[in-house]
Amino acid sequence: METIKDLFGQLYDVKTLVHTVGYIGLVIIIFSETGLLAGFFLPGDSLLVTAGLFAATGELDIVLLNVMLIPAAVIGDAVGYWIGHKSGPHLFKREQSLLFRKDYLIKTQEFYNKYGRMTIILARFIPIIRTFAPTVAGIAQMKYLDFFKFNVIGGALWILGMTLLGYLLGNTIPNIDKHIEKVIVIIVFLSILPIIYKFVSSKMKKKKEK
Repeated sequence: METIKDLFGQLYDVKTLVHTVGYIGLVIIIFSETGLLAGFFLPGDSLLVTAGLFAATGELDIVLLNVMLIPAAVIGDAVGYWIGHKSGPHLFKREQSLLFRKDYLIKTQEFYNKYGRMTIILARFIPIIRTFAPTVAGIAQMKYLDFFKFNVIGGALWILGMTLLGYLLGNTIPNIDKHIEKVIVIIVFLSILPIIYKFVSSKMKKKKEK
């Protein structure tokens, strides 16, 4: 148990993580979070913004960063799509475990039923949902050409949006690199805000129905 806690502690210490793993590590993390169902717990938004901050200080190259990470995000979603396409509804029969959350899959399906193909773009900016969205699209047998277009647009918008936000902050706010932890807290809060809103609105709706 302590080993698992240490692992999660290291994963969410994104400042140290970016320093440690470098470009290749960032590619693997972004691919895993978007392409593997077990990657839902990996940091995404905060990792990208932090990488952008480091690019502003000259520790990373902003162009190379995006050139490497956009394909990783797009390929990751493509893998997620094919997992859903090949496995189909059988995934919903699979038992829930530490590395497979069926409840998240169901919630993502509800999101997909509401927003349709736009889910592939919108989900990029919502933690957890972005991990399961391509798989749900595959299960729903969404045409791959349509999925591919939304995948490329969503992947590019997400990666560029997050890294350039960090890059912009790093170039406009003096000494922000000394307060990365505070920036990360704000980014994480903003990224989970849609989930909080959904949870609160769902609770309020249930109360009104009683």
